[in-house]
Parts: sequence; C-alpha cells; structure tokens
Amino acid sequence: MKRSLIAVIALLTFVVPMVSQAPTQPRKKRVAILDFDYATVHENVRSIFGSDIDIGLGISDMLVTSLVKDGTYSVIERRALDKVLAEQNFSTSNRANPASAAQIGKLLGVDAIIVGSITQFGNETQSRNLGGVGRTLGGFGIGGVGRSETSAIVGIDARIVNVDTGEIMVVAAGKGESKRKSTSVLGGGGTWRGFGAGKVDFASSGFQETILGEAVRLATNQMSTELIAGNGKIGVRQVTVEGLVAAVDPGIVILNVGRKAGLKVGDKMAIERVSREIKDPATNQVIRRLTSPVGVVELTDVDDASSIGKIISGADFKIGDFAKTPSN
Repeated sequence: MKRSLIAVIALLTFVVPMVSQAPTQPRKKRVAILDFDYATVHENVRSIFGSDIDIGLGISDMLVTSLVKDGTYSVIERRALDKVLAEQNFSTSNRANPASAAQIGKLLGVDAIIVGSITQFGNETQSRNLGGVGRTLGGFGIGGVGRSETSAIVGIDARIVNVDTGEIMVVAAGKGESKRKSTSVLGGGGTWRGFGAGKVDFASSGFQETILGEAVRLATNQMSTELIAGNGKIGVRQVTVEGLVAAVDPGIVILNVGRKAGLKVGDKMAIERVSREIKDPATNQVIRRLTSPVGVVELTDVDDASSIGKIISGADFKIGDFAKTPSN
C-alpha cells in the first residue's frame, strides 16, 4: 500500500509540470472581407431582379457567416469595416483591387484581407413546348416557363491579400448550379418575400429555397472551403506601434497614436517611463532609451490620430510616458 502511494505521488509530480507548461495556442489569423465586385454580371442582376441589387454585399455576408462558423479565422465585424470604408471614401470600383484592399486592411489591423468577384450569375432555360427546344442564356424575372427546366449558375472568385505588400497569397473559386422544372431562377422559394432598398438577404431561408439561392450557397461553400484550406499561407502580423501618453484621466489614458498607426479597439499597450536616453557621441542622436514599466492599458476607443485606453494594471501614469505594443 505504501509503495502504491509513493508511485501515485511520483506520477503526479511528473504529470502536473507537463500540464502547467503546455504551450499557449497561437491566436487566430484576423481577416476582413470586402463586398464582392459584380460589374461583370451587372446586366444579369438587373434582368433577374428588375433593379440594381448589390449581390456583392450578399455574397460577402454569406462568406463571413461561413468563416465564422468554421472558426479557423477571426473575422472583423461588419460595423468596423463599414466605418473605415466610409472614412476613406472607398469606391465600389476598388472592391477587387488588391492595392486598395491592402490599405484598408492596414487600417483595420488585420493579418490579411479577402477580395472577390462574381463571374457568373444567371440561368439557362430549356423550353420543350410544342415539341420544340429553345435555349436562352442570361437573367430572367419571376415568371416561369411552362414545361421547362431552369438551371441557375453562380460563379465566384476570391483572393486573400497580404496587407503589407499587396501580394495575393491564396486564390479560391466556387461554382454552384441548381436545376428545377417549370420554374424560374427565383422560383421555388415559397416563403421568400423579395427584396428592398437595393439589397437581398441571401441568408434568408426563403431566398435559399429558390434555385438561385441554392446555387449561391453551393458556390459560397466551395469557395469558403478553399479559403480555409489556404490558412497556412497567411502569416500573423507583428505590428509594433509606439507613441506617447497625451492625457491622463481617472481610470483612463489618452495616447497620441491611433488607427493610422495600426491600432484598434481591444489592443493592449504597455506604458513605460524613460529613465535615461543614450546618445551617439558622434551625431548626438538618441540611439537607445532605457525605460521602467508603469502599467498596461486596453484600448476602448480608437480614431485616426489618437486612442483611449482603460487602465488594467499599474498606477502613476503621466503625460509624456512612452507607450508601445507589448512584446509577445
């Protein structure tokens, strides 16, 4: 019995340090998704819906949902993206431009940004009335064709862009096709109530029950799978931001750096006090600053040129203290 107890203690002594020293998991790679460009299929869209509907917004929203459910990436929320796009006067013509997307990605502080294009969005109807066969390509309205088979086809391409270099790191594509008899591309969705204000809710069950909705879902799912598979080609950005404490109020500090430097809400900043500056004797330029820690703040509000951080550790913060992103 005594030997058994000693064996158990020895085993616990070995196991506990192994558990406590388990390495921390690396953070998920952060991505943002721009609305997809649909200039190539613009006329088909107008023909199908009777007006200009932003199907690029619908596709990007579906992709966001798919990636969030999978959990491989951390996806920036829509509100944060829209705010930056509005501030930068981002044009819809730049949706698929890697260089413009990279600039937006830097402001959002993401590791990569996803851009895409809709290359097919229409249908093919084969009519067999009176023994003849007729075929038409393009977009159709809500009315059906008697004794016909309609095929809705959707094709989409996506690219994951490095926000520092504008380089395309991952490409993905999706194609969906759905066929039904005696209906139109918007037929089959018994609960679908159409659209309004230039938008279609692609995620609604009613739209997804239509043959066009089925094709959209199939294409988005295929593209999402390929984007997830390319996760390993994306690096985690290590952005070092430095600034100064500009003001101190009870419980908060205000820094003189913000979104343009790469900061975002939720980031932590280490606050340090410079105790000594070392200068190059030949040039009299500062070559090193010796600092001592003051505390840490977490950013709760960020604009282009400044940020507000709540104090989560430390005390005696002063104007002029040095602020920087903590070392990993």
